[in-house]
Amino acid sequence: MRIARIAHPEGVAFVTIEGDDGAEVAAEVAEHPFGTPTYTGRRWPLADTRLLAPILPSKVLCVGKNYADHAREMGGEAPANPVIFMKPSTSVIGPGAAVRLPADSSRVDYEGELAVVIGTPCRDVPAAKAGSVILGYTIANDVTARDQQQADGQWTRAKGHDTFCPLGPWITTGVDLATAADLALRTAVDGEVKQDSRTSLLIHDIPRLVEWVSRVMTLLPGDVILTGTPAGVGPITAGQTVSVTIEGLGTLTNTVAAR
Repeated sequence: MRIARIAHPEGVAFVTIEGDDGAEVAAEVAEHPFGTPTYTGRRWPLADTRLLAPILPSKVLCVGKNYADHAREMGGEAPANPVIFMKPSTSVIGPGAAVRLPADSSRVDYEGELAVVIGTPCRDVPAAKAGSVILGYTIANDVTARDQQQADGQWTRAKGHDTFCPLGPWITTGVDLATAADLALRTAVDGEVKQDSRTSLLIHDIPRLVEWVSRVMTLLPGDVILTGTPAGVGPITAGQTVSVTIEGLGTLTNTVAAR
């Protein structure tokens, strides 16, 4: 099932998306998308709506240097344990929205990533039970002001600008952990492939990440864990278009503009 959040002629709604090949229909979900959805009966052609970020999380947890090739391209080795950091909820935007480049940064990079969406309140989740707390998966772009990251020695400012966390185009449910553990991931800038990898190359896999993060803090429904980016990160400039595609999940596309 694909769960999305849309702007429609009468407002904003959670929906499930039915059909494919350009004939998709958005069926409005009553209340929230967690658990077994119930429906209001309202439906719209997806083409007549606008996709928004599929969820507005209370927090976005991110994992640094979780692909060995990316750790090396950043000038170091992968850490023994997951290194986590946070992006503010205000950094989240949806598909089609513009990543806005701050005037005080001279280099902003794309980072395509698989994102895990939490479906139930949880804490201290053993890796073996991680699948039971996951609602589904979506696509993320962990946009980073690389010069600010290097200047600050920590990542909050560099990762936290408004628009620096595109998510979407929807949340795909019913994906088991074994499938999510080996998906193709590609990032393209203006159609040129820059990142080409697989989630099987994650150093710390999804169950390990859920276990690690939930030891630190309670996770709430809709919270998002970005699992890390592979090698091939690089700069984006105003006027470009960035697309992150993950096998079976779709493509997240955003334009780039000056702030």
